[in-house]
Amino acid sequence: MPDFPTLETPRLWLRQTTEADAEAIFSLFLDPQVTQFHDLDTFMHLDQARAVIERRKIGFKGDRGIRWAIALKLHNNLIGSCGFTWDRTASQAEVGYELAREFWRQGILLEALSAIFSYGFEVENLQSIVAEVMVDNLASKQLLKKQAFKARGY
Repeated sequence: MPDFPTLETPRLWLRQTTEADAEAIFSLFLDPQVTQFHDLDTFMHLDQARAVIERRKIGFKGDRGIRWAIALKLHNNLIGSCGFTWDRTASQAEVGYELAREFWRQGILLEALSAIFSYGFEVENLQSIVAEVMVDNLASKQLLKKQAFKARGY
């Protein structure tokens, strides 16, 4: 089992999520504006955040995917996450991400996605990366257009 790769951008650390991130994950998913375009309910209990950490750890160990914590270098506290779910047979991955509302529209996700896309193509030898976006999620559509994604339909 390879070690979890830590990625660095000018402003960010993309690192493994740890138990120390449970409060930050809980706060992130406590915000209904963050969860509205996610396939999960707004959190009610800290144990839900701990379960997310455990699922991410198991997913990485089982080679089903990888999810990086997004942390500003300034304080290394989790402010969101991004990552892939692998389709190894197709040399493809589906990308997913979320970010705390106070950090929206600052180019943070653009920076993080650029780093993980480079990782995906250069290290994991992906042939393609896909994203499923809810129809009303205009901000996510704009973000993906900046990354040269093409819409394929609904």
